[in-house]
Amino acid sequence: MTLLAEIQRVEHALASPAGDPGWRHRVLVRMGALNRAFGEHVVVTEGPDGLYAELVDHAPRLTRGVHVLIREHAGVLASIAELRARAGHPETTIEQVRDWGEDLLRELSRHRQRGADLVCQAYPTDIGAET
Repeated sequence: MTLLAEIQRVEHALASPAGDPGWRHRVLVRMGALNRAFGEHVVVTEGPDGLYAELVDHAPRLTRGVHVLIREHAGVLASIAELRARAGHPETTIEQVRDWGEDLLRELSRHRQRGADLVCQAYPTDIGAET
């Protein structure tokens, strides 16, 4: 699955009815899948032939922005691990899991947007402009 698909699945799991006895288990399963998908994202973007190397090669001025994204990877992975650990404790309320999950989803959204912004800066296009 793609990272976006796993993000959407986590969002759906968090929003599902809390009265369902399988709620916590489903959230944990989706978080595990998200962790794997984000790990793949890190490999694809940070690898020597990855997207970030391509961006820096094409537009060296974006090096700082790429380094910001790389640092964010560690933070996102830590947030995923922390949420998984907290959600696994029975004393953690569903409301707490949802709040932390929403924080994680916002963190992922901001990261994805910053990455998209860098790609647009590296490969600007002028759609519909006259020559």
